[in-house]
Parts: sequence; structure tokens; C-alpha cells
Amino acid sequence: MSFKVLVVDDSSFFRRRVTDILNNDPDLEVVDVAINGLDAVEKAIALKPDVITMDIEMPLLNGIDAVKQIMAKAPTAIIMFSSLTHSGAKATLEALDAGALDFLPKKFNEIAKTTEDAGSLLRQRVKQLAKKKGTVLPRISTFRSRAAVDAKTNTNTNNPTSKLADGNAKYQSDLASKNSAKKYKLLAIGTSTGGPVALQQLLIQLPEDFPLPIVIVQHMPAAFTLAFANRLNNLCKITIKEASSGDILKPGHAYIAPGGKQMVIDGTENAAKLRVLEDNSERIAFKPSVDISFASAAKVFGGNVLGIILTGMGADGREGSRLLKSKGATIWAQDEESCVVYGMPQAVTVAGISEKSLAIDSFPSAILKEIQHG
Repeated sequence: MSFKVLVVDDSSFFRRRVTDILNNDPDLEVVDVAINGLDAVEKAIALKPDVITMDIEMPLLNGIDAVKQIMAKAPTAIIMFSSLTHSGAKATLEALDAGALDFLPKKFNEIAKTTEDAGSLLRQRVKQLAKKKGTVLPRISTFRSRAAVDAKTNTNTNNPTSKLADGNAKYQSDLASKNSAKKYKLLAIGTSTGGPVALQQLLIQLPEDFPLPIVIVQHMPAAFTLAFANRLNNLCKITIKEASSGDILKPGHAYIAPGGKQMVIDGTENAAKLRVLEDNSERIAFKPSVDISFASAAKVFGGNVLGIILTGMGADGREGSRLLKSKGATIWAQDEESCVVYGMPQAVTVAGISEKSLAIDSFPSAILKEIQHG
């Protein structure tokens, strides 16, 4: 049985192009097209497709608002087509926050070197998302996001909005002073497809005085990582930025690897700093690469790392996690049920590298407990 796809775009040329690519796979069937957001909402309700491909800029109802309505009325796995610009990045991140699960550049030459490779990648991504039908990730609640913003600017602990929604606020005042926290010097996270929402769900729960620096590798285009880091920084209590060469790793700060480049850690575990490298080679598929960043973490921090692999396609992070574990580090993976794509977490789990698999909403409390008690 083939997966049903609804293609949404106001350009007849693009609708036809995407339709032809998807229908070239016997496992996929484009059951209809929609020319604007309103049309998309109506057809999503009527046709109940497995996946929707969605443009952002459309008349009558834009893609972001269409995603919101679809997720409220007929939750469906949605992949966005976006321009690789700063404004396109902001809009795409809004769509992901509204419930979309993935995105691809609208210009096919920005997806892959050849049209054939771009088409193959599109089909692969659509089929991966189709398998998540019925388990679409919930939207982040407005209250939780608002509470995190309020807490970041309000030091009054009597104000309930300054406390974490799941009760983790009790850790805020004493984590940094725990002797057992000395075991861990770094939290390292790698992720790809589904990562933006997963990272938001995790990071938004961490207290402002989180006692470790955090390095994050999210597969994302160059134009997106700055907007992504700024968005997370506005939502979370910890400080989050796009990494730059020379950044000194500080507790309570998270550093996101810039898209299109590699991020490595230099120095010693008590005086570590980041180096961002241009990477024009074709030898390494992912830029940034989880393997490269994790390997540098192993070199500097040895076993004093808690490494986490979240949702994502492929196996990036497996070898870096293997190296970390050989130094004595702890590796965890996201569980299959809560992943958008169970690729990267599966790779470290099947290889016997991960010590445990957790649902995405279980990570914050588990991390705090682990670094407190070891």
C-alpha cells in the first residue's frame, strides 16, 4: 500500500515538479494538490493524507497558518519548502513550532548537486515522515514557552512563571554545588530531522544555572542556525548562541554549530573553547557533523561527557559516540516512539553504544538527575 501525499503550493510549475518526483516512487501517491493554505486545510481534512508538502508564502492563507489549522483539525506529518534566507529561516522555524516535522530548500540545487539526487532525497524524507502518521509530535505549549521567557527575565522565585513546568525548578539553586556534578564537564547533543522541536522541548526545561556547557550539532543549512539559536535563546532560561571561533565554554550556555561548517573543541576541560572551521570538502557529508564535534569532545573532555543523540536520519554521531564511550563517557539516545526519524538514535542503540533510550520529554529531568548523582 502506498503512502498518500498532498502537495501544497501556489506555483503550478512547482506543484507539477514535486508531484512528478513523488509519483516516481511506487510507495508514494500524490492524491491531490492544493493552491493555497485554505485549500490545503480543506483537503487535509477530507483526504487524510499521510504527508503534506507545504509552501510558506501563499495567498489567502500562508503555510504557517495552514500548518496551525491542520494540526488543530487533522494532525498530519508536514514537510515545509523554504527559501534559504534569514526571513525564510524564521518562517520555517515558526512552521516547525506550529507542528511541521521537517523542511527542505525550495530550490532543488540547494538540496543536492543533481536533480536526480534531490528527487531521491525528497522521496526518502517524505517516506520517513509518512511512517510517523498517528504519532506526530505535539506542539510546544504556549504557556510553557511564555513561562520560560518570563523566567529568563524575572528573578522573583515567588512568581510561579519563574519555575519550570515539570517541577525541575528545585534543581536550580543547588546543582552547581554538588560534588558529584564534577564527573561531568560537558553536555553534547547531536540531532537532525525533527531536531528543532526536540531541542526546544529539552532545552526549555533546563534551569538558568545549569552547571555544564552544552554543545549542539543540528543538521541545518547555513542561513538557519543563527535564527534558530536566537529563537531558542528567547525561549529558554539558559543562554544559547550560534557558535563562533574563540567562544569559551561556560556553564549554562549552549553553543549551536553553524550550518555549512564544522565545530570542534580545543584546549583542556577546564579551559575549553570552540573553533569553527570552513569545510569545502566532499569527504564529509554533514556540515556540521556530529561525529566531528563529538570526537573533539572526546579528545578534550575524555569520559566527562554526557552525550545525547536525538531524532535524525542516517547514522551521523555513531562513530563520535563510540569514541566518547571508549573514553568512559555516557551516551543516551532518544526512543523510537518520540523520534520524528529513528535513524541516528537507532544507529547508536543497535551498535550497543547508548546506555539507555528515553522519550524526548524525559530527557530534562534525567539529565539533571544524572549530573547531580552521576
